Amino acid sequence: MAVQAYLPTLGTVVATALIDSINPCAIGVLILLISIMIAFKTKKEMLFYGFVYVFAVFVTYVLAGFGILYFLSSVPLFISEYISIIVGSLIIIAGLIEIKDFFWYGQGITLAIPPERAKQIHEMTKKITLPGVIFLGIFVAGVELPCTGAPYLAILLLLSQNFNFAAFLMLILYNIIFVLPLVVILLMVNFGFKIQNIKRWKQNNRTYMRLATGVVLILLGWLLILIANGTITFN
Repeated sequence: MAVQAYLPTLGTVVATALIDSINPCAIGVLILLISIMIAFKTKKEMLFYGFVYVFAVFVTYVLAGFGILYFLSSVPLFISEYISIIVGSLIIIAGLIEIKDFFWYGQGITLAIPPERAKQIHEMTKKITLPGVIFLGIFVAGVELPCTGAPYLAILLLLSQNFNFAAFLMLILYNIIFVLPLVVILLMVNFGFKIQNIKRWKQNNRTYMRLATGVVLILLGWLLILIANGTITFN
């Protein structure tokens, strides 16, 4: 017997976005960028370029999400059911990999940004110009989306079940929450927090970030499968 529900609820979107927002990749790049800017830029310039980077990440994620949402909502229902089952299973596997990183960080299969891409990003952070920082934000978002975008994909699949203006607003809200920690870090540094302390906090807690993400991914993947097989239906 199917369970009827109004999904995804606002709480589901907000909770997933909060977990996804503690993204070691996006946070790590911003910390690296700030570290370089502190040495060569004023605080005003640091804030400006920092917010440009955050905005570039935000816009890239919104556009990618909107494109995926539009595609998924246009797929026939009988096909989307199979897509949900396949993607739900892959998201569960991604969750297990993230949990693995809690115990054995970086060993074996991992969803972290590949070393060659990380090297490219490191080189880009040294070119602190307006076009360079915009490109950096777009590049980072594009690189990390396939690696760490599983929570986002899960929410997009849920939103595509009833793609309307409310779903679009939830997409925007998700991405505002996603970049919120980046904004907070920028403001913290501007008001005197040492970037070294923030970097140390990130290093000490990265495994817990992976664990939280892994648990959420397994729950979302299972939810997608339940929706696809009719156990949970939309009103």
